[in-house]
Parts: sequence; structure tokens; C-alpha cells
Amino acid sequence: MQKFVNVGLAVGMLVSMTFGVLGWRGKGEAETRLRVNVPTSFNPDINEPRVGEGSYIDPLASVIGDVRLGRRVMIAPFASVRGDEGQPIRIGSRTNIQDAVVLHALETYDNGEVTEKNLVEHNGRKYALYIGDEVSLAHQSQVHGPAKVGDRTFIGMQALVFKAEIGEGSVVEPGAKVIGVKVASGHYVPAGAVITTQAQADELPAITPGYAYRTLNDGVIHVNTQLADGYLGNGKAEVAHGPVTKEKGTDARDAAGAAVAASTSSRREPSVAQPTPARATPGATATTRPPLTPAATGTPTSGRPGAAGGGH
Repeated sequence: MQKFVNVGLAVGMLVSMTFGVLGWRGKGEAETRLRVNVPTSFNPDINEPRVGEGSYIDPLASVIGDVRLGRRVMIAPFASVRGDEGQPIRIGSRTNIQDAVVLHALETYDNGEVTEKNLVEHNGRKYALYIGDEVSLAHQSQVHGPAKVGDRTFIGMQALVFKAEIGEGSVVEPGAKVIGVKVASGHYVPAGAVITTQAQADELPAITPGYAYRTLNDGVIHVNTQLADGYLGNGKAEVAHGPVTKEKGTDARDAAGAAVAASTSSRREPSVAQPTPARATPGATATTRPPLTPAATGTPTSGRPGAAGGGH
């Protein structure tokens, strides 16, 4: 008898969870996945995420606070991107944040003072966490600021990057941990390695033509940009699958996708590409920072980090 009771309880819980998730997803996806931060002593400003054109955020993902997404970013289910403690967090164009990835950072402001030790710099601007363009953050990986990940880098499944900088075109293989060091561009961290001293980081092997994962990131970017396009329903498609290249100004692959979209698109989901502004906490003071657009530039207007904008 007890066996049947246990089975009945299990089935009941499964049905309840299923309908609960379905009901939750129907309550306005933009409001559930994009949220402002709450005001605190270490982050008194209220900020909402800024989402670049063509970026997709799954309804089961969370993006909170001062987070700036570039174009065609793919954020998968159960990913958490929290700009509610350390901020701002910048994520570059065509980057993918896969299932259950965590992006967070230590506080960057407290008791009226900027916490400089918890900031990284890129092109003269300071961030709690900086993720470059065309970066892949694979399933269950964590990047915790202060940290910086350069363009075209692959962070493997269940890898950890904390208080560290990873150079451009690098690979952190699955399960590796990189803490408190700088990894040079074009190098890789072997699977399961624990790198905690700069001497260890300086001895990491360079990526050579024979390295097994040398072109892995190209394929992952190719897949995830199309997933973002597809989930948005904008009809984009890659004309060819070749190495992902960075260009100044317009992006050739985005332009190709836009040309295809013009002839094939039949439906849109503007609530994601142009999200409804998140609602501020009742009684809270609105942010004093200037509005930010994906291409925002300018001169800082306050001593707080990130006041100049994201510069996607």
C-alpha cells in the first residue's frame, strides 16, 4: 500500500511542477527573466538589464541588474547573470551562456566608495565582470568577478574562473579552475587543472595547429547564434560555416543573416530584442546613470564604475 502512495505522491508532484512552470512562463516572459536589482549599501542605484538587438534570453534564465548584453547573445535555460552586487557586467556580441551557467561578481561599491580591487579594466572602462565577443560559456561553468574573459575564448563545462583574466582565443577545458591569475592569449588550461599561481599560469601550453579543441569555439558560436535567431523567430541563417572573425563596424555574418531574414522572416518576438523596461522596486530611488544603448559611448558622468556605458 505504501508503495502505491509513494508513486501517487511522486506523480502528483511532477504534475504540479509541470503546470506550475507552464503557468509561470505564461505570466509575461520579459518580466520574469529581466529584473532590476534591489537597492543596497553596496549598490544603491537601481538598474535594469540592457539587451542588444537579436539577443535571446530563455524564460527559465535570470538576468538581473546592471547587465549589458551585446547583439545575438544566446542565454540558455537556468543560466543566472546577476548584476546586483558587483556591477556592471558586460557580455559581448555573439557570446553564448549555456545551461546553468553562473555569472556574478563581488561588490564594487560600498559605503560611498568604489571598491577598485574588485574591478577589471577594458579599453579604459571598468567592470565587475567583462566577457568579450564570441565567447562560449559551456554548461554549468562559472565566471565570478572580478574577472575578464577575452574574445573568442571557450570556457568548458563546470569550469571556474574567479579573480582571474583569460586572454583572447584561449580554452579553459572542462572542470578546470583558474583563480587569481592571468592566462595569456592563445593558451589552454587542461581539463581538471587547478591554476592558482601566476607561475602555473605562465607554464600553460600554447594552442597549436594540432590542439584538439583549437576550432571548437567556432562551431559553438555557429550553433548558438543560430539558436538565438531561431528562438526569436527572426529567420536569420548563416550563409556559410567558417571561422568566426571580428570586424570593426558592421559584422559581415550579421549582415548576411539580416539579408536572409528580410526574405524569410514571418514572425517576430520584439519583447525579447526590445524588452519591456523592468519595474523598479516600490519606493526605491531610480538610477542616476545615463540610459545605455548597445552602442553607447561617452565620457563618464560619475565616479561609479561603468558610468560611460557598455560599448558593445
